[in-house]
Amino acid sequence: MKAVACVIGAGGWGTAMAVHLARKGLAVRLLPRRQEHAGALRSEGENAVYLPGVALVGVDVVAGPDGLADADLVCVATPSHAVRGTVRGLRARFADEAIVLSLAKGLEEGTGRRMTEVLEEELPGHRRLGALSGPNFAREVGLGLVSATVVASSDPETMAHAQRLIGDERLRVYTNADVIGVELGGALKNIYAIGAGMVEGLGLGENASAAFITRSLAELVRLGTAMGASALTFAGLSGLGDLLLTCTGPQSRNRRTGVALGKGRRLQDILADTPMVVEGTRTTLVAKDMAGRHGVDMPICLELHAVLFEGRSPAEAVRSLMGRALTQEREEPVVPRFQT
Repeated sequence: MKAVACVIGAGGWGTAMAVHLARKGLAVRLLPRRQEHAGALRSEGENAVYLPGVALVGVDVVAGPDGLADADLVCVATPSHAVRGTVRGLRARFADEAIVLSLAKGLEEGTGRRMTEVLEEELPGHRRLGALSGPNFAREVGLGLVSATVVASSDPETMAHAQRLIGDERLRVYTNADVIGVELGGALKNIYAIGAGMVEGLGLGENASAAFITRSLAELVRLGTAMGASALTFAGLSGLGDLLLTCTGPQSRNRRTGVALGKGRRLQDILADTPMVVEGTRTTLVAKDMAGRHGVDMPICLELHAVLFEGRSPAEAVRSLMGRALTQEREEPVVPRFQT
Protein backbone atom coordinates (compact mmCIF):
# COMPACT_ATOMS: atom_id res chain seq x y z
CA MET A 1 0.00 0.00 0.00
CA LYS A 2 1.36 3.41 -0.97
CA ALA A 3 2.34 5.89 1.71
CA VAL A 4 0.19 9.03 1.56
CA ALA A 5 1.72 12.51 1.52
CA CYS A 6 -0.10 15.82 1.74
CA VAL A 7 1.73 19.03 0.79
CA ILE A 8 0.07 22.17 2.18
CA GLY A 9 0.85 25.23 0.08
CA ALA A 10 1.21 25.30 -3.70
CA GLY A 11 3.99 27.80 -4.18
CA GLY A 12 7.06 26.78 -6.11
CA TRP A 13 8.65 24.72 -3.34
CA GLY A 14 5.46 22.97 -2.27
CA THR A 15 4.67 22.09 -5.88
CA ALA A 16 8.18 20.78 -6.48
CA MET A 17 8.05 18.59 -3.38
CA ALA A 18 4.66 17.22 -4.40
CA VAL A 19 6.00 16.32 -7.86
CA HIS A 20 9.10 14.73 -6.33
CA LEU A 21 7.11 12.60 -3.89
CA ALA A 22 4.73 11.49 -6.65
CA ARG A 23 7.67 10.59 -8.87
CA LYS A 24 9.01 8.45 -6.03
CA GLY A 25 5.73 6.56 -5.83
CA LEU A 26 3.82 8.09 -2.91
CA ALA A 27 0.13 8.92 -3.17
CA VAL A 28 0.38 12.71 -3.17
CA ARG A 29 -2.22 15.38 -2.44
CA LEU A 30 -1.39 19.02 -3.03
CA LEU A 31 -3.49 21.40 -0.95
CA PRO A 32 -3.29 25.05 -2.15
CA ARG A 33 -4.33 27.78 0.27
CA ARG A 34 -6.80 29.24 -2.25
CA GLN A 35 -9.57 27.27 -3.95
CA GLU A 36 -9.25 29.25 -7.17
CA HIS A 37 -5.58 28.26 -7.34
CA ALA A 38 -6.57 24.61 -6.97
CA GLY A 39 -8.88 24.95 -9.95
CA ALA A 40 -6.16 26.52 -12.07
CA LEU A 41 -3.69 23.77 -11.19
CA ARG A 42 -6.18 21.08 -12.18
CA SER A 43 -7.14 22.69 -15.48
CA GLU A 44 -3.59 23.57 -16.53
CA GLY A 45 -1.81 20.46 -15.26
CA GLU A 46 1.04 22.59 -13.93
CA ASN A 47 1.67 25.51 -11.59
CA ALA A 48 1.83 28.19 -14.26
CA VAL A 49 2.43 31.01 -11.75
CA TYR A 50 5.03 29.56 -9.40
CA LEU A 51 6.61 26.59 -11.21
CA PRO A 52 5.79 26.72 -14.93
CA GLY A 53 6.92 23.87 -17.14
CA VAL A 54 6.84 21.18 -14.42
CA ALA A 55 3.92 18.80 -15.03
CA LEU A 56 1.84 17.73 -12.02
CA VAL A 57 2.13 14.03 -12.87
CA GLY A 58 0.65 11.78 -10.18
CA VAL A 59 -0.34 14.73 -7.98
CA ASP A 60 -3.96 14.97 -6.79
CA VAL A 61 -4.83 18.65 -6.32
CA VAL A 62 -7.39 18.99 -3.53
CA ALA A 63 -9.28 22.08 -2.43
CA GLY A 64 -10.23 21.24 1.15
CA PRO A 65 -8.96 19.84 4.44
CA ASP A 66 -9.97 16.29 3.51
CA GLY A 67 -6.62 16.08 1.74
CA LEU A 68 -5.05 15.53 5.17
CA ALA A 69 -7.06 12.37 5.85
CA ASP A 70 -4.81 9.41 6.66
CA ALA A 71 -1.68 11.24 5.49
CA ASP A 72 1.54 9.57 6.64
CA LEU A 73 3.59 12.65 5.77
CA VAL A 74 2.45 16.29 5.86
CA CYS A 75 4.73 18.95 4.38
CA VAL A 76 3.83 22.51 5.38
CA ALA A 77 5.16 24.58 2.48
CA THR A 78 3.41 27.92 2.96
CA PRO A 79 5.38 31.15 3.46
CA SER A 80 6.57 31.43 7.05
CA HIS A 81 4.12 34.21 7.95
CA ALA A 82 1.21 31.93 6.97
CA VAL A 83 2.28 28.76 8.77
CA ARG A 84 0.54 29.43 12.09
CA GLY A 85 -2.81 30.45 10.64
CA THR A 86 -2.82 27.65 8.08
CA VAL A 87 -1.99 24.91 10.56
CA ARG A 88 -4.41 26.30 13.14
CA GLY A 89 -7.24 26.15 10.60
CA LEU A 90 -6.46 22.52 9.75
CA ARG A 91 -5.30 21.18 13.13
CA ALA A 92 -8.31 18.90 13.64
CA ARG A 93 -7.51 17.03 10.42
CA PHE A 94 -3.91 16.02 11.17
CA ALA A 95 -3.55 12.28 11.79
CA ASP A 96 -2.00 11.58 15.20
CA GLU A 97 0.83 9.50 13.71
CA ALA A 98 1.54 11.71 10.71
CA ILE A 99 5.04 13.12 10.31
CA VAL A 100 4.64 16.89 9.98
CA LEU A 101 7.57 18.74 8.41
CA SER A 102 8.01 22.46 7.94
CA LEU A 103 9.39 23.33 4.51
CA ALA A 104 9.18 27.08 5.22
CA LYS A 105 12.47 28.97 5.54
CA GLY A 106 11.69 31.89 7.78
CA LEU A 107 11.06 33.13 11.31
CA GLU A 108 7.77 34.37 12.69
CA GLU A 109 7.48 38.13 12.97
CA GLY A 110 6.66 39.41 16.44
CA THR A 111 7.62 36.20 18.25
CA GLY A 112 10.87 35.17 16.56
CA ARG A 113 9.63 31.58 16.63
CA ARG A 114 11.17 29.00 14.36
CA MET A 115 8.64 27.09 12.29
CA THR A 116 8.88 23.87 14.32
CA GLU A 117 8.16 25.94 17.42
CA VAL A 118 5.04 27.27 15.68
CA LEU A 119 4.04 23.69 14.83
CA GLU A 120 4.55 22.63 18.45
CA GLU A 121 2.28 25.41 19.65
CA GLU A 122 -0.44 24.79 17.08
CA LEU A 123 -0.32 20.98 17.26
CA PRO A 124 0.07 20.42 21.01
CA GLY A 125 1.05 16.87 21.89
CA HIS A 126 2.01 15.97 18.33
CA ARG A 127 5.43 14.35 18.70
CA ARG A 128 6.40 13.65 15.07
CA LEU A 129 7.48 17.13 14.03
CA GLY A 130 10.49 18.34 12.10
CA ALA A 131 11.91 20.59 9.40
CA LEU A 132 13.37 20.07 5.95
CA SER A 133 16.01 22.50 4.73
CA GLY A 134 18.93 22.64 2.35
CA PRO A 135 20.29 24.07 -0.90
CA ASN A 136 17.24 23.23 -3.00
CA PHE A 137 15.92 25.43 -5.79
CA ALA A 138 12.33 24.34 -6.41
CA ARG A 139 12.64 24.12 -10.20
CA GLU A 140 15.59 21.73 -10.09
CA VAL A 141 13.89 19.42 -7.58
CA GLY A 142 10.70 19.54 -9.65
CA LEU A 143 12.65 18.59 -12.78
CA GLY A 144 14.32 15.70 -10.99
CA LEU A 145 17.87 17.08 -11.00
CA VAL A 146 20.25 15.69 -8.39
CA SER A 147 19.99 17.52 -5.04
CA ALA A 148 20.61 16.97 -1.33
CA THR A 149 18.72 18.16 1.72
CA VAL A 150 18.43 17.72 5.50
CA VAL A 151 15.60 16.54 7.74
CA ALA A 152 15.86 17.75 11.34
CA SER A 153 13.86 16.56 14.32
CA SER A 154 14.33 16.00 18.03
CA ASP A 155 12.80 12.54 17.52
CA PRO A 156 15.20 10.03 15.87
CA GLU A 157 12.38 7.82 14.61
CA THR A 158 10.71 10.76 12.88
CA MET A 159 13.96 11.70 11.15
CA ALA A 160 14.66 8.17 9.97
CA HIS A 161 11.10 7.63 8.68
CA ALA A 162 11.03 10.98 6.88
CA GLN A 163 14.42 10.22 5.35
CA ARG A 164 13.05 6.98 3.89
CA LEU A 165 9.82 8.56 2.66
CA ILE A 166 11.47 11.51 0.90
CA GLY A 167 14.89 10.37 -0.20
CA ASP A 168 15.77 8.62 -3.45
CA GLU A 169 18.53 8.56 -6.06
CA ARG A 170 17.64 12.13 -7.13
CA LEU A 171 17.16 13.75 -3.72
CA ARG A 172 19.63 12.54 -1.11
CA VAL A 173 18.31 13.18 2.40
CA TYR A 174 20.54 13.52 5.45
CA THR A 175 19.36 13.75 9.06
CA ASN A 176 20.44 16.19 11.78
CA ALA A 177 19.18 16.37 15.36
CA ASP A 178 20.17 20.06 15.61
CA VAL A 179 16.75 21.48 14.78
CA ILE A 180 17.73 24.99 15.88
CA GLY A 181 20.75 25.12 13.60
CA VAL A 182 19.02 23.62 10.59
CA GLU A 183 16.09 26.02 10.80
CA LEU A 184 18.20 29.10 11.48
CA GLY A 185 20.51 28.28 8.60
CA GLY A 186 17.58 28.00 6.21
CA ALA A 187 15.99 31.22 7.43
CA LEU A 188 18.93 33.56 7.96
CA LYS A 189 20.67 32.85 4.65
CA ASN A 190 17.83 34.70 2.89
CA ILE A 191 18.92 37.93 4.57
CA TYR A 192 22.45 37.61 3.27
CA ALA A 193 21.31 36.61 -0.21
CA ILE A 194 19.75 40.07 -0.50
CA GLY A 195 23.08 41.58 0.51
CA ALA A 196 25.02 39.40 -1.95
CA GLY A 197 22.69 40.65 -4.66
CA MET A 198 23.42 44.23 -3.67
CA VAL A 199 27.14 43.55 -4.02
CA GLU A 200 26.52 42.41 -7.58
CA GLY A 201 24.10 45.24 -8.35
CA LEU A 202 26.68 47.78 -7.20
CA GLY A 203 29.33 46.17 -9.41
CA LEU A 204 31.77 45.60 -6.54
CA GLY A 205 33.41 42.50 -8.04
CA GLU A 206 34.17 38.89 -7.13
CA ASN A 207 36.52 39.69 -4.25
CA ALA A 208 33.77 41.65 -2.51
CA SER A 209 31.28 38.87 -3.15
CA ALA A 210 33.50 36.20 -1.59
CA ALA A 211 34.27 38.39 1.40
CA PHE A 212 30.61 39.24 1.89
CA ILE A 213 29.46 35.60 1.89
CA THR A 214 32.25 34.57 4.26
CA ARG A 215 31.51 37.29 6.78
CA SER A 216 27.80 36.59 6.47
CA LEU A 217 28.46 33.00 7.50
CA ALA A 218 30.36 34.29 10.53
CA GLU A 219 27.30 36.31 11.59
CA LEU A 220 24.98 33.39 11.00
CA VAL A 221 27.13 31.13 13.19
CA ARG A 222 27.42 33.83 15.85
CA LEU A 223 23.66 34.17 16.29
CA GLY A 224 22.96 30.47 15.87
CA THR A 225 25.37 29.34 18.56
CA ALA A 226 24.09 32.03 20.91
CA MET A 227 20.65 30.45 20.49
CA GLY A 228 21.87 26.94 21.23
CA ALA A 229 22.74 25.58 17.78
CA SER A 230 25.90 23.67 16.94
CA ALA A 231 28.49 25.60 14.93
CA LEU A 232 29.11 22.43 12.90
CA THR A 233 25.57 22.52 11.52
CA PHE A 234 26.36 25.77 9.73
CA ALA A 235 29.16 24.02 7.83
CA GLY A 236 26.58 21.64 6.36
CA LEU A 237 23.84 21.67 3.76
CA SER A 238 21.40 23.87 5.67
CA GLY A 239 24.14 26.37 6.53
CA LEU A 240 27.01 26.92 4.12
CA GLY A 241 25.33 24.92 1.37
CA ASP A 242 22.12 26.92 1.36
CA LEU A 243 23.97 30.20 1.90
CA LEU A 244 26.18 29.62 -1.15
CA LEU A 245 23.28 28.60 -3.37
CA THR A 246 21.01 31.46 -2.38
CA CYS A 247 23.74 34.11 -2.53
CA THR A 248 25.07 33.07 -5.94
CA GLY A 249 22.29 31.28 -7.83
CA PRO A 250 20.37 33.34 -10.40
CA GLN A 251 17.13 31.54 -9.45
CA SER A 252 17.23 33.07 -5.94
CA ARG A 253 14.53 35.73 -5.63
CA ASN A 254 16.25 37.12 -2.50
CA ARG A 255 19.44 37.60 -4.50
CA ARG A 256 17.51 39.12 -7.41
CA THR A 257 15.89 41.55 -4.98
CA GLY A 258 19.32 42.62 -3.78
CA VAL A 259 20.62 43.07 -7.33
CA ALA A 260 17.70 45.39 -8.08
CA LEU A 261 18.31 47.35 -4.88
CA GLY A 262 21.97 47.72 -5.77
CA LYS A 263 20.96 49.15 -9.13
CA GLY A 264 18.80 51.77 -7.47
CA ARG A 265 15.26 50.35 -7.50
CA ARG A 266 12.98 50.86 -4.49
CA LEU A 267 12.07 47.86 -2.34
CA GLN A 268 8.31 48.39 -2.61
CA ASP A 269 8.54 48.44 -6.42
CA ILE A 270 10.64 45.28 -6.48
CA LEU A 271 8.23 43.39 -4.20
CA ALA A 272 5.25 44.55 -6.26
CA ASP A 273 6.83 42.92 -9.32
CA THR A 274 7.69 39.65 -7.51
CA PRO A 275 4.82 37.11 -7.37
CA MET A 276 6.50 34.95 -4.70
CA VAL A 277 7.36 35.97 -1.13
CA VAL A 278 10.87 37.37 -0.62
CA GLU A 279 11.43 35.77 2.79
CA GLY A 280 14.66 37.65 3.48
CA THR A 281 12.90 40.99 3.92
CA ARG A 282 10.67 39.73 6.74
CA THR A 283 13.48 37.68 8.29
CA THR A 284 15.74 40.75 8.47
CA LEU A 285 13.23 42.39 10.82
CA VAL A 286 13.19 39.34 13.09
CA ALA A 287 16.96 38.78 13.02
CA LYS A 288 17.69 42.38 14.01
CA ASP A 289 15.46 41.98 17.05
CA MET A 290 17.00 38.60 17.93
CA ALA A 291 20.54 40.00 17.67
CA GLY A 292 19.61 42.71 20.16
CA ARG A 293 17.93 40.32 22.56
CA HIS A 294 20.89 37.92 22.58
CA GLY A 295 23.61 40.55 22.57
CA VAL A 296 25.09 39.33 19.28
CA ASP A 297 27.06 41.64 16.98
CA MET A 298 25.60 41.40 13.44
CA PRO A 299 26.77 44.48 11.52
CA ILE A 300 25.88 43.13 8.08
CA CYS A 301 22.35 42.30 9.18
CA LEU A 302 21.96 45.76 10.72
CA GLU A 303 23.14 47.48 7.56
CA LEU A 304 20.77 45.42 5.44
CA HIS A 305 17.93 46.36 7.79
CA ALA A 306 18.89 50.03 7.33
CA VAL A 307 18.75 49.66 3.54
CA LEU A 308 15.45 47.79 3.52
CA PHE A 309 13.57 49.79 6.13
CA GLU A 310 15.44 52.97 7.09
CA GLY A 311 16.21 54.59 3.76
CA ARG A 312 19.94 53.95 3.69
CA SER A 313 21.42 53.42 0.23
CA PRO A 314 23.34 50.21 -0.58
CA ALA A 315 26.46 52.29 -1.27
CA GLU A 316 26.21 53.93 2.15
CA ALA A 317 25.85 50.51 3.78
CA VAL A 318 29.04 49.32 2.07
CA ARG A 319 30.96 52.38 3.24
CA SER A 320 29.73 51.84 6.80
CA LEU A 321 30.83 48.19 6.83
CA MET A 322 34.21 48.89 5.27
CA GLY A 323 34.84 51.74 7.71
CA ARG A 324 34.28 49.71 10.88
CA ALA A 325 37.09 49.44 13.43
CA LEU A 326 39.67 46.81 12.47
CA THR A 327 39.50 43.49 14.32
CA GLN A 328 40.70 39.90 14.15
CA GLU A 329 38.98 37.32 11.98
CA ARG A 330 39.02 34.37 14.36
CA GLU A 331 36.38 34.51 17.05
CA GLU A 332 36.06 32.65 20.30
CA PRO A 333 33.13 30.21 20.46
CA VAL A 334 29.92 31.76 21.67
CA VAL A 335 28.52 30.20 24.85
CA PRO A 336 24.77 29.61 24.38
CA ARG A 337 22.70 31.74 26.72
CA PHE A 338 19.85 29.26 26.79
CA GLN A 339 18.63 26.05 25.20
CA THR A 340 15.26 25.66 23.49
